[in-house]
Amino acid sequence: MGRYLSIFLCCARACLVRDMTFRANFLLECLTSVGWMSMNLAFYLLVFTFTSEIGRNTGWTREPFFAFVATGLIINAIVQAFFMPSAEELTEMVRTGGLDGVLVQPLDAQFLLSMHRFDFSSLANGFVGIGLLVWALLRMEHAPPPIAWLLYPLTILCGVAILYSLIVMLAAATILMGRNQSLYDFWFYLTNFSRYPAEIYAGPWGSPLRALCTFVIPILLVVNVPARVIAQPFAGQTWGWVAAAIVAAGGALVLSRVIFQAALAKYRSASS
Repeated sequence: MGRYLSIFLCCARACLVRDMTFRANFLLECLTSVGWMSMNLAFYLLVFTFTSEIGRNTGWTREPFFAFVATGLIINAIVQAFFMPSAEELTEMVRTGGLDGVLVQPLDAQFLLSMHRFDFSSLANGFVGIGLLVWALLRMEHAPPPIAWLLYPLTILCGVAILYSLIVMLAAATILMGRNQSLYDFWFYLTNFSRYPAEIYAGPWGSPLRALCTFVIPILLVVNVPARVIAQPFAGQTWGWVAAAIVAAGGALVLSRVIFQAALAKYRSASS
């Protein structure tokens, strides 16, 4: 573990040096990311000028909902900064044969392929999310209990683990297909479901979609669980949500590992 941590920090340092070499571009990427998020926040503020709650008796009034949005920003910032850049490079590595050089390294291939390149400008939205979370919690009618502060980081990690597993499985598809330029598009479309409270998925169309995105592809657990822990009154059913997130994260990690190893077993070198 110490060896892998050292390599992870070395890669992070190299990527940070690269970003700081072109500071103007780095700042522009940060401003672009924050600007896009600011427009989304303005839209949500506009929505709450016409309603006081998302849905009926859901508990997602303005401040809890903004805590939900903040949680989503934090989770997605972590994933997009530390895992997505490496996955986006994988398509080109498979096509050009760069994957061959990774497989001969005396390190775990999944580790190298998913954690060798970072985009620190993506963390800008994470800092916006932290500020938004503090603002929302200070204005909420009830303060989160001490247990919520302990479970919140744990469920954040569960959400990151689920999204990371999804990235690994998409990367495995890239290895099998040889080229998958729609990787990021599919990722964006799928994670869009996690941007809203689970309660909005109701009715004849929404209920099956909610079941699919909770029990088959647990994308709804990514943001909903930590947001409920920190922004909703703590109740008995909260423990059920937390347990579901932990089980889903563990299962997703195991499944992604199995699929990735199976894809590597079928990989043929670009020169073969």
